[in-house]
Amino acid sequence: QVQLVESGGGLVQPGGSLRLACVVSGFHDDLHSIGWFRQAPGKEREAVSCFSWTDGRIAYADAPRGRFTIYGDKAKSTVYLEVKNMKIEDTGLYFCAGREHYVCKRDPAQYSYWGQGTPVTVSS
Repeated sequence: QVQLVESGGGLVQPGGSLRLACVVSGFHDDLHSIGWFRQAPGKEREAVSCFSWTDGRIAYADAPRGRFTIYGDKAKSTVYLEVKNMKIEDTGLYFCAGREHYVCKRDPAQYSYWGQGTPVTVSS
């Protein structure tokens, strides 16, 4: 059974940085891409970034481009999301999700496996 577990969230001041981690366990040979999503209070879940295990392709949503960096460590079955120069609007619950295709998608419905999320609060 595939499991995704996020970690690394917390309270950070505006302008600060965080590194989120998504560890994939269980039989996951069919997972070819891992996406990061976030959901702010009262808003819909939105795509942040995606990493393809198969060919190393990276995709970013328009809004976070430039402040977010995604990368994977296959030996550790972990995909990281680094966020720098954080803003108050980055506050939310951050999820990672697995997709059984190497092409990244923004639509959460295209992902079959989800973690429980790690909360991020940006506040002074």
